[in-house]
Amino acid sequence: MSNSVSALNGKVEAGEVTVRDAGLQGMITLRGDLTDKKLRRVCTDVTGVAFPEQRKAEVAGDNGLCWMSPDELLVFVPYADVAATLATIDAALAGTHYLAENVSDARAVLTVEGTFAREVMAKLTPVDLHPDVFVPGDFRRSKLGQVAAAFWMRDDETFHVVCFRSVAEYVFGLLANGARAGRVDHLI
Repeated sequence: MSNSVSALNGKVEAGEVTVRDAGLQGMITLRGDLTDKKLRRVCTDVTGVAFPEQRKAEVAGDNGLCWMSPDELLVFVPYADVAATLATIDAALAGTHYLAENVSDARAVLTVEGTFAREVMAKLTPVDLHPDVFVPGDFRRSKLGQVAAAFWMRDDETFHVVCFRSVAEYVFGLLANGARAGRVDHLI
């Protein structure tokens, strides 16, 4: 049996802003009626976090809920707990119209940390990241360079980025290049 490894196997680029592979993270895409009380309850029960408002992330450690669209959430749980969490969701939502799928191995999670993390991200996305507009807890689906990504701020100096595993190396390179002191350009 093979061992699971993250997309970038722990890769880190450290400097004024540190870019790192966040490691294995359990992720479930859950589509359904986000106003349904059963759906909301099972989500908060399996993660232990509050249900997110539109364009928000509620994340604590390896557990969290991120608002992806009017009918979709990204559910974070520890990597080893995904199968059990899916079984819990399936049991709680039986008879309800929904879709829940394990996407853990199809996605990668990166962190961007440091005083200038906001500036690094702003070089790569069309999202307005001004501190008056984008604050900790805010969540967006957009692009980084030429690829789809989603991201949120944990605090004033830390972003978490989710992208497809197949483009993780590209996204890491964009972020690392943007984080190098004196760099104002980026690869696209």
